[in-house]
Amino acid sequence: MQTEGARQYIKFLATGQEYATDIMGVREIRGWTETTVVPHAPDYIRGVVNLRGVVLPVIDLKSRLGLGRTDVTAANVIIVLQSGERATGILVDAVLDIMALTEDQIQPMPDVVRESDNDYVEGMVVLDGHMVTLLGIDKLTAGAQAFG
Repeated sequence: MQTEGARQYIKFLATGQEYATDIMGVREIRGWTETTVVPHAPDYIRGVVNLRGVVLPVIDLKSRLGLGRTDVTAANVIIVLQSGERATGILVDAVLDIMALTEDQIQPMPDVVRESDNDYVEGMVVLDGHMVTLLGIDKLTAGAQAFG
């Protein structure tokens, strides 16, 4: 059910935590595909895959968040995000749900957290007693296109 003034977010799991991003930036969800390593890429760039003839850079979300590298299994998925003309994949553990959020449900990050180098975190939401971190597509995928 759509709530008046609500935006839809796709919720996914990575590092045992729940994250979400605006569903309007999601192009598709694909099963895990082995990536081709790109020399001299940052640690969080898992590599690139062929997406119907387009070279798609894949970000390891766990690594991007500074929490180590994902041990990939067949259960992992790649969420293909579209930001303007750029498409970038993010490697996550699983897609969980689609949720509708209103602006008043979204809480800003505490000042101590905002001062760190994670400006791709847009806010937090408390749902059913647990936290969901909202990630901004543009800043999360910034820099990945140099490798695609």
